[in-house]
Amino acid sequence: MRCVIARFPFDLTKNGVLESMKGIKPEPTTGETVTIGRRQYPVKQVGQVVTRQDRRDFTAAEVLRAMTKLGFTCHTAAPEPAPAPVLDPLERASAMLGTTTPV
Repeated sequence: MRCVIARFPFDLTKNGVLESMKGIKPEPTTGETVTIGRRQYPVKQVGQVVTRQDRRDFTAAEVLRAMTKLGFTCHTAAPEPAPAPVLDPLERASAMLGTTTPV
């Protein structure tokens, strides 16, 4: 399948991507990932291996679009939950009782 990544056309196949990623250890993930085989790879790592280009030359969205078209499962990063507010003992007791404390 013809995919454009970083303004360059690539003829990618699912088997070609599987073969390229064989033996590559996944890096720790922090954002979007692609499941290839039984492993989850960061999107930028997959793009670098498949296109042999620097990671700064393409966007994660370009690689996600190409991998989705080829039939790979792509995962977006879940937003981190907001930290729980720190309450002093009086505020915590008021919250447990369902009332608010006057300021």
